[in-house]
Amino acid sequence: MSVLIDGKALAAKLRGELKEKIALYRAEHGEIGLAVVLIGEDPASQVYVRNKIKACEEVGIRSFSYRLPENCTQENAEELIRELVASDKVHGILVQLPLPKGLDERKLLKLIPPEKDVDGFCAENVGNLAMNRETIVACTPFGVMKMLEEYNISLRGKKAVVLGRSNIVGKPMAMLLVNADATVTVCHSRTENLKEVCAEADILVVAIGKAKFVTADMVKEGAVVIDVGMDRDENGKLCGDVDFESVKDKASYITPVPGGVGPMTITMLLYNTYLAASRRNA
Repeated sequence: MSVLIDGKALAAKLRGELKEKIALYRAEHGEIGLAVVLIGEDPASQVYVRNKIKACEEVGIRSFSYRLPENCTQENAEELIRELVASDKVHGILVQLPLPKGLDERKLLKLIPPEKDVDGFCAENVGNLAMNRETIVACTPFGVMKMLEEYNISLRGKKAVVLGRSNIVGKPMAMLLVNADATVTVCHSRTENLKEVCAEADILVVAIGKAKFVTADMVKEGAVVIDVGMDRDENGKLCGDVDFESVKDKASYITPVPGGVGPMTITMLLYNTYLAASRRNA
């Protein structure tokens, strides 16, 4: 029977520690501000934004919420971002994705300077990560590393497979694992012999957005399985990219969905915002 990696409990622990750090920061430097920009009426995005604002309140970060309509022009969106970049009250800027059709996501995000890029998506922060320099790291992969650290899971010399190559999870995850001395393979939709490659992994990180895609025959006995997916199964029940029931007895450690990686993502956003503020006053 595998050990369940409890992301919810770890997130609560880290938020408690972060709340104390933020209280000390506020006593010396004043409030830490996170600007959250939501464009359009996407229901899932609205839920995510509400959760982020609630999390900010929990640890003592001041959130500034901005909503623009679905038919917002590129010029209006860019104007708002420039105002937030110029504001001394804002230490971090988050633009909730995806954006409505017609808006240039890359052009908009490029306006956010590295020091306020709390999502860790900008080219400079990604470049620093690739060169193993201190930087702001994408929240979900950062959260995964914290989970591995909390459970004392050694990465040095281990064979790690990352299933998925997105800019948000797959690529930064692979770089973090390389920086931690793992030997890393990144798999995707065109990978040949995918099942065999995954089955060789000591550490398997799955982030492809396909419900219950990874089954027991794709997992090595005793592997550590990290499920980043957030899907719905045939009955509409929340599940991950890993077929949890078939894999749980084969893995040494496994993350559940929900309650695994998910709670860590927002927690690391809060941490990145604190980090951005601290560096400004270093």
